[in-house]
Amino acid sequence: MNLDLPLNEYTYVAFDTETSGAYPVGHDIVEFGAVKWYKGKEVDRLQFLLRPRELMSDFIIGIHGITNDMVKDAPLMSEKIHEIHAFFKDSVVMAHHAPFDMGFVSIDFEKARLPLPTEPALCTSLLSRKWIHGVENHKLQTLVKHMAIDGGQAHRAYDDAKACLHVALGCFQKMGEEMTLAGAIKSQGKNLWWKDYSLMFSTNNQLKNLIEATQNKKDIDMIYQGGSAKGETRRLTPIGIVRNPDGDYLQAFCHKDQTAKRYYLTRISDVAIVF
Repeated sequence: MNLDLPLNEYTYVAFDTETSGAYPVGHDIVEFGAVKWYKGKEVDRLQFLLRPRELMSDFIIGIHGITNDMVKDAPLMSEKIHEIHAFFKDSVVMAHHAPFDMGFVSIDFEKARLPLPTEPALCTSLLSRKWIHGVENHKLQTLVKHMAIDGGQAHRAYDDAKACLHVALGCFQKMGEEMTLAGAIKSQGKNLWWKDYSLMFSTNNQLKNLIEATQNKKDIDMIYQGGSAKGETRRLTPIGIVRNPDGDYLQAFCHKDQTAKRYYLTRISDVAIVF
């Protein structure tokens, strides 16, 4: 894709996911929403509920309001992922806190043996920090109120996707008509490429063990070259694996400390699944 055209020359897909938990691999998307935008018009949309592998906790339900009863007869992501992949085709995607949503969707693309998109992504959280001033924070609902956007129902996928789109359009307006896509990406401070969220087909044996343990709810014995117990073997229950521009990490429950912690993948020196 040529990144040097003015922003108005591209097709955009703003999307949002609501999930059964905070971490990819261990949790699932329970609602997907997206809006496609070209030349100042909404040209298409997607929205559907999805059935997760496990029941959601009351805490998670309290965030998005999607109940276990609402998704009990919903399709599985495997039944919808090809539709999402086709919807993204030839578009610049955007999301609010895009690494979160890309982390979940990329795993489902890989599970379905679908190639990851080659187009770049925009994060409206990052863009808003550069271009939207005078707000107490850059949460989506704060920006919706500040920019007088019709945000619909907060924490529902299509409404949040559309709100994300209009935050982006507000940022684009401040950038000016001559701003290119390359310039917009530079202004957000981080390059977001789908390939950097590839996870499921890693040839790294430690990462493969982490994925297997997380998916199958198995404990692991892990040696971590960091923290107060550097180099010691520790028993963990994996919760999820996160690809992050600031460092990929495993979120896991530490049996010794009886708390959930973040373990950066670059500091993990050995992983063994407990059978």
